[in-house]
Amino acid sequence: MMMYLYFSVISILVLLPCVWLFFLHSNRKSTQQSYKSLPPGETGYFLIGESLEFLSTGRKGHPEKFIFDRMTKYASKIFKSSLFGEKTIVFCGAANNKFLFSDENKLVQSWWPNSVNKLFPSSTQTSSKEEAIKMRKMLPNFFKPEALQRYVGVMDEIAQKHFDSCWENKHTVIVAPLTKRFTFWLACRLFVSLEDPTQVAKFAEPFNLLASGVFSIPIDLPGTAFNRAIKASNFIRKTLIGIIKKRKVDLEDGTASATQDILSHMLLTSDETGKFMTEADIADKILGLLIGGHDTASSACALIVKYLAELPHIYDGVYREQMEIAKSKSPGELLNWDDVQKMKYSWNVACEVLRLAPPLQGSFREVLSDFMHNGFSIPKGWKIYWSANSTHKSSEYFPEPEKFDPRRFEGSGPAPYTFVPFGGGPRMCPGKEYGRLEILVFMHHLVKRFRWQKIYPLEKITVNPMPFPDKDLPIRLFPHKA
Repeated sequence: MMMYLYFSVISILVLLPCVWLFFLHSNRKSTQQSYKSLPPGETGYFLIGESLEFLSTGRKGHPEKFIFDRMTKYASKIFKSSLFGEKTIVFCGAANNKFLFSDENKLVQSWWPNSVNKLFPSSTQTSSKEEAIKMRKMLPNFFKPEALQRYVGVMDEIAQKHFDSCWENKHTVIVAPLTKRFTFWLACRLFVSLEDPTQVAKFAEPFNLLASGVFSIPIDLPGTAFNRAIKASNFIRKTLIGIIKKRKVDLEDGTASATQDILSHMLLTSDETGKFMTEADIADKILGLLIGGHDTASSACALIVKYLAELPHIYDGVYREQMEIAKSKSPGELLNWDDVQKMKYSWNVACEVLRLAPPLQGSFREVLSDFMHNGFSIPKGWKIYWSANSTHKSSEYFPEPEKFDPRRFEGSGPAPYTFVPFGGGPRMCPGKEYGRLEILVFMHHLVKRFRWQKIYPLEKITVNPMPFPDKDLPIRLFPHKA
């Protein structure tokens, strides 16, 4: 009897994998029959797909490798994969960028991994996509030219305080934490009128943990990046709700202005039905804005420091331009909108940094209905991922793509849909001009005060999820003589 039971158990253990493999093969076969003209590609391991390789190439300093290896292997600018648990089709190249950006909300719509809902819980009441649409309706008032012009002086004032307290009288500094501190301070000041450096610092580390976890593998176990992100999200949200409650009181008694920042606007603006957002909704919206409002720009600022250290002739061009502006100012006079418009070479340099290391590596779309594109079936419900590196690092669009050359952005600049660090179409980053201002104000104070030298000459850039120098870029500072 025991022997019979033993062989029965062994038979089941042998048969189960066979049945599972048969089911998997049958399912894959039926999918292939349903979509006979799917793009070429592989879906990787069960559940994990190709996510680990997708993430690891970035962490090793070559995020474009995942894309270009497959473009070469399949001889195609469209291929299929499986990323973050989703059947995914990767679109590469300028023509595919144009197609995706032009058909936003027609054939495709914005999509985020379901894990995002755990980090921003109010979006589960509707969806991440609907929440994003609401935010896009709300943001233009704060990023229109007349509003941006008012921000320049505030940015300059905070930049002065930042460099005075964190850079001056230092022999060495570690750049990445400082650029995060600067851009986060700006976002706190302009979005929720939080300016006290002590309060801002209390927020900074949880926000870094949250930003790092958004595109991590969504495993909610102690010690994982995703678990740390959830804890950080809960902590920040609780603190923000306290700020929101106080602002309500301040608005009622007239000590706060209805137009002073995004927070006041959210509290006082209803939707089409006359419904106001809850405190939890507003906390989530502010949470997302603070991440988006500082993390991408802090990456760009840190990498500008890296490239200017490596390329003295580029530094000299930026220095000459910024010193002309500095010499035109009276003592104590803040930068203004006209000053920023004169920083043309500096912005070309920043754009070349954004080309070589785009903070937004790409993003996802969800397919709304079956369609054909370039002879391939694109099934409803699948996800599409577009990659900035597929054009930024391609010699087809940028000759000698690894060479740092700001002249690419002179005149009319790169061809349409090739330089896409801010996305494109209806989904183009609404804070693009805000980011331009904070990056240029940072560059102005940096080169006006210092030259510098990298401590690790061969320090590489890694992507996790934003591109940053691998060792956070420690540098030696050499102040300019007065």
